[in-house]
Amino acid sequence: MKFVVLKFGGTSLVDVDLRERAANKVIAAKEEGHMPVVVVSAIGRKGDPYATDTLINLVSQSYRELPNREMDLLMSCGEIISGIIMVATLQSMGHPAVFLTGAQAGIITDNKFSEARILKVQPQKLTKFAQEGYIVVVAGFQGVTEDGDITTLGRGGSDTTAAALGVALNAVCVDIYTDVEGIMTADPRIVKEAKALDVITYDEICHLAHEGAKVVHPRAVEIAMQKGIPLRVRSTFTDSPGTLVTTSGEAYKGTIDITRDRIITGITYISGIAQFKVSIETGIEGLKQQRRVFRALALAGISIDFINLLSEFVLFTVKDDLADKTVKVLENTGYVPEMITGCAKVSAVGAGMSGVPGVIADIVEALTKEDIQILQCNDSHTTVWVLVRREDMEKAVIALHRQFKLGQ
Repeated sequence: MKFVVLKFGGTSLVDVDLRERAANKVIAAKEEGHMPVVVVSAIGRKGDPYATDTLINLVSQSYRELPNREMDLLMSCGEIISGIIMVATLQSMGHPAVFLTGAQAGIITDNKFSEARILKVQPQKLTKFAQEGYIVVVAGFQGVTEDGDITTLGRGGSDTTAAALGVALNAVCVDIYTDVEGIMTADPRIVKEAKALDVITYDEICHLAHEGAKVVHPRAVEIAMQKGIPLRVRSTFTDSPGTLVTTSGEAYKGTIDITRDRIITGITYISGIAQFKVSIETGIEGLKQQRRVFRALALAGISIDFINLLSEFVLFTVKDDLADKTVKVLENTGYVPEMITGCAKVSAVGAGMSGVPGVIADIVEALTKEDIQILQCNDSHTTVWVLVRREDMEKAVIALHRQFKLGQ
């Protein structure tokens, strides 16, 4: 059987018209000779009756410290409601369908409630229904421990469900349907000239996702990449082919060439960051002080990012809401840190930049023209990060998008 997995986000399922539009895409895949497996998120967003955040709010009105085990049981309900409604929609359009929870679909996880990781997928029940002619609809975002406890996979978990099923079923591809045309060169709310990409590599989308882009969850990409299952990010609202995520230019239908002259693929950002500067001594004593700083932060459970180790000081960032705690930890360790809150990390991502001279120079030039102060800079073979003040973030994103001609 040639399986395809189609995942629909909550905004694609909020009313009858949108659900029928989604169902038509499922039926089209079936009529093309594929065996569609549908993965659904909870319907809508916060404020909508069955959205996950709405369910959480129902409980938090009575008790804010509900244990994670019980919270997972609550949060799993949204996808169950959504999935059964999707089955009803497909049935009403003349196509036999059946619903499976994450547990029934064989998604086995560890026992880290609210942030569980998939350990294995046992899809025998799913494939049995598919062989009997049913379109199988699966609740995203959830699984079950080997002891039988319901778990959820964290935000973006429905993408992860879809990718894991795609790998387990050796699917032709996994289609992630959302409310945008595909993966954009930048946030279209900031950059009016942003455009959807035809194709992007697994590595590039992982970096974009980790650095703030919210179209597809990085864990889903990592899972699909393990077996080379192509992902496509598409719009529920149009017939656009969307963005293909793969290691090569081959889609399951047709061929797209990946042009290697594209140095930068996209610009993204994360705000709400505080920068810390800790002065240290030079030489061997400085190395010992670096170790003390990082060990103290680790023991306090503070995750740090954007680390620069220089001869006389250490630079790093934390989330703004951890800034006060970080100050106390450092002061208790004997240091008086310098701190700048209200920063943002702007990232330029592109697999084509590796080995290309002048990328940093172009970034510095673009930001200097806009009088944007670079507080910190770092790079890898696919990403350049710059730290700027929050008030300069949008201007920086626009400047870098223009500098690398991503709107053309």
